[in-house]
Amino acid sequence: MPLGAAILLVRVLEFLVVGLAGLLLVWFGAFELDGNLAIYGRVTLIAALAFAVLAESLGSYDIEAQFSLRLGWRRVTLAWAMTALFLITMGYLLKASDAVSRAWAIGWFLSGGASLLLARALSTMWVRRLKNNGTFNERVAIFGAGPQGVRFAEYVQAHDRLTISLVGLFDDRKADRLPVEVAGVPLLGNLSTLIGMIREGLIDQVVVALPWAAERRLQDVVSRLALTPVKVRLAPDLVSFTFSRRPVVILGDVPVMTLFDRPISGMSAVMKDFEDKVLTGIILALSWPVLLAIAVAVRLDSPGPILFRQPREGFNNRPFNCYKFRTMYHNRLEYKNITQASRDDPRVTRVGRILRRTSLDELPQLFNVMMGDMSLVGPRPHAPSTRAGGRLFSDVVQSYAARHKVKPGITGWAQVCGWRGETDTEEKLVKRFEHDLYYIENWSLWLDLYILLRTVGAVLLPRNAF
Repeated sequence: MPLGAAILLVRVLEFLVVGLAGLLLVWFGAFELDGNLAIYGRVTLIAALAFAVLAESLGSYDIEAQFSLRLGWRRVTLAWAMTALFLITMGYLLKASDAVSRAWAIGWFLSGGASLLLARALSTMWVRRLKNNGTFNERVAIFGAGPQGVRFAEYVQAHDRLTISLVGLFDDRKADRLPVEVAGVPLLGNLSTLIGMIREGLIDQVVVALPWAAERRLQDVVSRLALTPVKVRLAPDLVSFTFSRRPVVILGDVPVMTLFDRPISGMSAVMKDFEDKVLTGIILALSWPVLLAIAVAVRLDSPGPILFRQPREGFNNRPFNCYKFRTMYHNRLEYKNITQASRDDPRVTRVGRILRRTSLDELPQLFNVMMGDMSLVGPRPHAPSTRAGGRLFSDVVQSYAARHKVKPGITGWAQVCGWRGETDTEEKLVKRFEHDLYYIENWSLWLDLYILLRTVGAVLLPRNAF
């Protein structure tokens, strides 16, 4: 049975489940049903059709959703919830909601949802079993036993969700230049042998795994395979395996791979900027007495300026002056060749110790946010000369500048996860860098709000701050 046929059966099953769940409640339910019973049949049919369309558009019947129960349940649940919302909206607009029993509607929503989850669980078990038995698998041959063919064979063998059975490898080069097998897949012969096996009906698909630079050889092989009644596909070039998770888009008529996209761009950037300005304005309006009190305490504690302005690297590696309340004696401040503060650092003033432990020294960075140099949430900005384990940050982590794809933040994912304070070892820097990249790749407004809430806890219960 082809995989497409199995997925079609899953579609039909879930369509019937939606309809039967509603009709069974009409026939056997203990509800007082008002009006014409035929209306319940029409509502059930409309809901089943709406669910089918929504489930299809939400990817409930994509291949990955057939093998992953968690993903399948999530998409089916969303489609059913949207179906219920659609029915409620149509009932309101058509002023027909009074014609249907609310008890029946609620019972149908609950029983229908439970039935869909059960049906998806059973269908997933069935599809997985057929997959394990090789029912869906296409018989695939690889032409090219070089590094590209080896990499492709290893990739297929390492991904058990692929509905592929590798028949063997084929290559036209001399036998003394070829391995006997690759990743457990035997070498069966040359192009003529491959075409012979295709004529015998032993192969469903051929993947040509030759270097893209060998254009003439590639064209010769493909032109001969084009005369056979099987699918012929081109394996990615070796470099493509490195970026296998990157999306491919069509530029005109040419497919191009998006290696890196600009994070937090478009509407996401507008939303984040709006978030920064609104929340920062609220925080400044509420905290100005605290700012004033700290400024007075800093000035009374030791001579020197109230604010400390230090060059930091921001978005796109652009330098900016980062504001902080001064926490060190003014004659011991460092603007270049920075030495990070350590526990019991003699350079730190009495008030400075309190400010650093509570992170209140960072409050003036709210003005950096209003000026557009920083964000409330993002990777913490560092001075270019800061070191970890005696080495510059950029020397410890070669891709350290990737943190600068977004604006630096007053707080960040690394800080609320405990990676704050002095980066005196390379391990601490690597961990902080990993958390910063996670934030950049998974940004959302909800993640920002979650980090801000956790920041309150990190300030009240400080760790690694001195």
